Amino acid sequence: QVQLVESGGGLVQPGGSLRLSCVASESIFALYAMGWYRQDPGKQRELVAVIHSGGSTNYADSVKGRFTISKDNAKNTWYLQMNSLTPQDTAVYFCSADRWGDYVNRGMDFWGKGTLVAVSS
Repeated sequence: QVQLVESGGGLVQPGGSLRLSCVASESIFALYAMGWYRQDPGKQRELVAVIHSGGSTNYADSVKGRFTISKDNAKNTWYLQMNSLTPQDTAVYFCSADRWGDYVNRGMDFWGKGTLVAVSS
């Protein structure tokens, strides 16, 4: 079981930036994909960004051009750099990982506990 721990959430003003980090308890070389999801109360959890072991990335349309996902294999960590934040980005952000390469159909295998991002003036 891979343990994931997020950090970096907080309160930020509209137009501001935050960087989220997710540290895995074991080498991320063994993971097929690493991602960030978010969930607003009363809404479904949505995929924000995903990065694959080879480095390819995918983003939700709502964050393209503003958010960047990256990873540091040596630190077993992946990041979500969030710029030009708006109140609509307010949510609990969860990091997640897929070991077997089937997260599209089965969902991610491992989840963090989430970190709150609140965008407000």
